[in-house]
Amino acid sequence: MSQETIQTIGLIVIGLGGLGLLAGLIWAGLRENRGDPLQERLAEFAESEAPKSLEELEMSLSFKDRVLLPIFKALADRLSRFTPESQLEAVRHKIELAGQAGKMDPRTFFGTRIMLMILLGIGGAFVSFVTLRLDTMTAVGLTALLAFLGYYMPESRLKSRIKKRQENIVKALPDALDLLTICVEAGLGFDQAMGKVYEKWDNELAQAFGRVVQEIAYGKLRREALRDMAASMDVPDVTSFTAAIIQADQLGVSIGKVLRIQADQMRVKRRQRAQEKAHQAPVKMMIPMVFLIFPSIWLVLLGPSFIIVLQGGY
Repeated sequence: MSQETIQTIGLIVIGLGGLGLLAGLIWAGLRENRGDPLQERLAEFAESEAPKSLEELEMSLSFKDRVLLPIFKALADRLSRFTPESQLEAVRHKIELAGQAGKMDPRTFFGTRIMLMILLGIGGAFVSFVTLRLDTMTAVGLTALLAFLGYYMPESRLKSRIKKRQENIVKALPDALDLLTICVEAGLGFDQAMGKVYEKWDNELAQAFGRVVQEIAYGKLRREALRDMAASMDVPDVTSFTAAIIQADQLGVSIGKVLRIQADQMRVKRRQRAQEKAHQAPVKMMIPMVFLIFPSIWLVLLGPSFIIVLQGGY
């Protein structure tokens, strides 16, 4: 075995080890959505009969929670120090829109983007220059492309969560307004009606109603709680609904009548959205038909004739 081969194998082993370590740190950060594992362990053992020391509780955690996750948080905090505060606020708002306000930190999110960019950039450079031995321009282009994908993927995932949450809220809003209308007309107050929606359903809108009820119980004004709820969703239907409720509350108009009007409008909008999607279906079906279905039909119908022509049997 030549000296150059040994050096290449050594570089590959070192590179794979470094990439594996960095990938483990990023994986630990991406999985950091379930709160503090130490606090969960303390809550578990608080209910048990045999108390344990803090050191024993820490050692009972997994290697990821004890080692990888703290290292990732420290690196992410250092990397995010160079990020402007305005960008952190924008990311914090996006995290709130995605419904991950208590599960994800903006600095950790930025750290994840930067570390993933570094990971894919190093991996692309290693594969391009060492493994495939591409020319300089191609290798640099591939490395830059992978680094850009690593920086963009967390943002794309967050946008997908925001869109999915907003769609779920739009779907649940008409039924929630119907239930609110029934409860208010039955004699309940608006806050108690929102509490009934929270008790009955388990979706994004019901959880938001539950937070509003808790904030009002803690002393927050109803209009401020409703405005904060609308801001945390960024859904036009919810914004118009909260504006109508706030205006009715300030002017002394019957909330039951306002809810009835809002429920009727939301049902009409839901019907219009369904009709719009039905009209878009033929256009969306053209792409799979042209590129998937029609070529298969042509292959079945014209394939035998084409073979006969090629064989000179015409």
